[in-house]
Amino acid sequence: MSNGTKSGLQALLTPEESVVVLIDHQPFQFANLNSHEPTMIVNNAVGLAKAAKGFGVPTILTTVLEERGGYLIKGLQDVFPDQKPINRTLVNTWQDERVVDAVKATGRKKLIIAGLWTEVCVAMPAIQAAGEGFDVYVVTDASGGASEESHDMAVRRMVQAGVVPITWLAVMSEWQRDYAREETVPALAEVLAEHGGATGVAFAWETQLLATGRTGADA
Repeated sequence: MSNGTKSGLQALLTPEESVVVLIDHQPFQFANLNSHEPTMIVNNAVGLAKAAKGFGVPTILTTVLEERGGYLIKGLQDVFPDQKPINRTLVNTWQDERVVDAVKATGRKKLIIAGLWTEVCVAMPAIQAAGEGFDVYVVTDASGGASEESHDMAVRRMVQAGVVPITWLAVMSEWQRDYAREETVPALAEVLAEHGGATGVAFAWETQLLATGRTGADA
């Protein structure tokens, strides 16, 4: 089982220890996504991918039977235009040696997973990897299932196996941790502006006010 602590500072994510695996964000899977609004999952998955790229976190893309299930959605592929997703036949990503070898080659033990569907292609590798010593984090709002119940039951099952549920903004915030780390602040700000919803809108407004020398009270 995972040797990682579930509390204390060491339980928080750092870019240097993290590796991301994005699983099967494909048209066929989106067609039966009913646990979340599909546009939200697209937004969050792409936001997570951009954050990983901005923080220099290795990211592995995977698809399953893409010749029938469709290619990886364009928003994700555009973040890593030169990376060809690992196309599998195995339902369980962690049984594909190419994926496991790619993760192990990074030397990192904090494995961050997001994908479709939560109850199948996310839960299987998450549970297996947790049993093989990885500290597994599942990004629940960049993943989704065939129903709200199936997504919820999958998250509960993974928690019982020692997997940590987390949201994409929490992942990015833990990677940043300190605003004095100025080298990653631009990437953080850009991702928030593009994918942070109301936070992104508020950030754009604040930028506007600062540019004009006005405050919210003066406007």
